[in-house]
Amino acid sequence: MLRTADPSDLDAIAALLTGGALPVDDLRISSIGFLVAEDAGTIVGVVGLETFDEAGLLRSLAVAPAQRGQGLGGELVEALERDACDRGLRQLVLLTQTAERFFAQRGYRVIARADAPAAIQGSAEFRSICPASAVCMVKALRD
Repeated sequence: MLRTADPSDLDAIAALLTGGALPVDDLRISSIGFLVAEDAGTIVGVVGLETFDEAGLLRSLAVAPAQRGQGLGGELVEALERDACDRGLRQLVLLTQTAERFFAQRGYRVIARADAPAAIQGSAEFRSICPASAVCMVKALRD
């Protein structure tokens, strides 16, 4: 079951992200909207969206090890994309060190970090949390 996360989910989200070697530095201070996947009352997947004008920063996609390889990551990304479209966002941007192929298969393309929208470049994710070696990718949601 996919649902919007609420504040009581933050500890479980942080644990899942930490287990996936993803940053949690600004989890409680940034305006990240999370979608979570639950199985028997346990959060087993998460993806986040931070919005900047007409662009969104896709953040923190993680799936519990026991649920990997079953399409849950793809379901989370598709749900986030639908939500972003419903909010009127024109594009999604992300940074990744390990999932370039996963996102390329879903229509994301590599861009230079300098080509990301200025507001996104000013985010904590871009400025300091994600290393400069991370690949920047973008997907147009609508023209």
